[in-house]
Amino acid sequence: MSASAFAEDTKEILGQPTDKAMGWQLPGSALKVKTENFYDFGLFPLITFICLLVLVLLAWIVIRYNKKANPVPAKFSHNTLIEIVWTVVPVLILVVVAIYSLSLLRDYNDMPKPDVVVKATGNQWFWTYDYPELGVTDIESRLREDAKDLKTAKAAGIPYLLEVDNVLVVPVNRVVHVQTTAADVIHSFTVPAFGFKIDAVPGRLNNTWFKADKVGTYYGQCSELCGKDHAYMPIEIKVVSDAEFDAFIIKQGGKTRAMLASEATASAAAAEEAAASAAVTASA
Repeated sequence: MSASAFAEDTKEILGQPTDKAMGWQLPGSALKVKTENFYDFGLFPLITFICLLVLVLLAWIVIRYNKKANPVPAKFSHNTLIEIVWTVVPVLILVVVAIYSLSLLRDYNDMPKPDVVVKATGNQWFWTYDYPELGVTDIESRLREDAKDLKTAKAAGIPYLLEVDNVLVVPVNRVVHVQTTAADVIHSFTVPAFGFKIDAVPGRLNNTWFKADKVGTYYGQCSELCGKDHAYMPIEIKVVSDAEFDAFIIKQGGKTRAMLASEATASAAAAEEAAASAAVTASA
């Protein structure tokens, strides 16, 4: 019964941390799943094996070669074979780890053609979001007042220190290109469910991407110490359908991707018509 109650209490919710839970947050993208698999089935077993091996060797040395069990100490100081083994084997392990690590890093760095570009600017102590290609700018996202206190957050049914007044809205199953920078000091734009953490540095534009595969709300936080209210600088990303995203952009005074494509087509047609008219005039 207690085990069942514990399991119920620690039932994980997509996109946010869970009290008493262990391990990763539930993944919200395929790239995050790949990252988890690399750790769970590669790094963690390797780390565990090495720790246990070192522990067994240390215990064996302590028991076998202590003064009571071995009153006459050995005279040798080197063993060429052992030295070669403990040099070559770690190098081979690191090479294997590097191969899989570089493959994963390549996936993070080789961004597909983005569907949406979002610029996140860190400020002391809130985020500003822009959709530069869609004409939406200066959406300030701050921690909600009732989320600052544990009791009021529970009463409101919102995550403590995570709920904001203006969320970052992105479409589901679309490549979102995230550009980060800062207006004052170094911040860090981090969302665990999507598996990315990227610094926001003044005067510099850093880039990452994600593709959410589930509709929902995903939370993160600034992960770089940025001043006295660093703990009150959350990130809230709302993943919605294409139609809901377009409605949000229009509400913010911007233009949807379809509207921009239509305008581009009309502009190209007008340019062709003008060129044709000019050619007729010139020939006459």
